[in-house]
Amino acid sequence: MNKTVVKSNIQLNERAYLLEVDNKPDFKAGQVISLWIDNPEQARLYSIASGEHEQNLKILYEVVPEGVLTNRLKVLKPGDSVHISEPLGLFMNSEKEAVWIATGTGIAPFISMVKTGGYENKTLLHGSRTIDGFFFQETLHEMMGSRYKRFCTTEQGDGIIFGRITEYLKHQDNTDTNILYYLCGNNQMVIDVRQILIGNGVPYENIKAEIYF
Repeated sequence: MNKTVVKSNIQLNERAYLLEVDNKPDFKAGQVISLWIDNPEQARLYSIASGEHEQNLKILYEVVPEGVLTNRLKVLKPGDSVHISEPLGLFMNSEKEAVWIATGTGIAPFISMVKTGGYENKTLLHGSRTIDGFFFQETLHEMMGSRYKRFCTTEQGDGIIFGRITEYLKHQDNTDTNILYYLCGNNQMVIDVRQILIGNGVPYENIKAEIYF
């Protein structure tokens, strides 16, 4: 377990923040770390949102109204300390062609993968209730181009597909059943998307999921 110093803690929208700390352990894009301030019993898992070769470690988190840890995280300032565990998890990139599917802060492992490289044969479907929830959209659009698709359920905008990712997937009549599908987001999204993909003929073993409760 490593004690590390906060470099920045930037508010991205009403509820989401990007925390940067100066201790970056070796990790593989897509992995998670456990983080807490001073009480290990309050530790929570967060996907790493920085590339493997970046200098510092970045964590994307959303403040939960009743959350014990996130309400403390949001007031951290540069110079404050937090504790992080060694990286863990098997939700890692593959050289195989894949579709990445993310909602909310579930975009974190995918921005890590993009910043690390190996995204040339990947398509990213990114869902959000509001436009300001498309975290890292400028970087993702610049690097992935038309293979980065945004889905919004309450607002419309240039280049944005209005509606849910699940509705988009339901109406795909040419689902590729030979590639991999990576899902990262809340529990219900992962369940719904997995059921749709399996219904479209995708083998269960081709679907990899990271759930945020």
